[in-house]
Amino acid sequence: MISLNIDDIQKNWSGFIKLIEEGNTLIITQADRPIAEIKPISTSTPQKKRRPIGLCEGEFIVPDDFNDPLPEEIIDLFDNP
Repeated sequence: MISLNIDDIQKNWSGFIKLIEEGNTLIITQADRPIAEIKPISTSTPQKKRRPIGLCEGEFIVPDDFNDPLPEEIIDLFDNP
């Protein structure tokens, strides 16, 4: 990791981009306090694929009383824990 302050980066942005392309991680500081990390994007790991819709279709059935009001004893538990 290479630690740099904002002023250094503004003076030579293209040079620091080259460092990132070479695989270096840059820590950006302001007033000697780290505020950001810039690192190269890993191209060796494949992007996550989205799960198909309906993958678990039929494994769960919503009961007919799903939208019915809760019983009083359960509502009381919310009101008086």
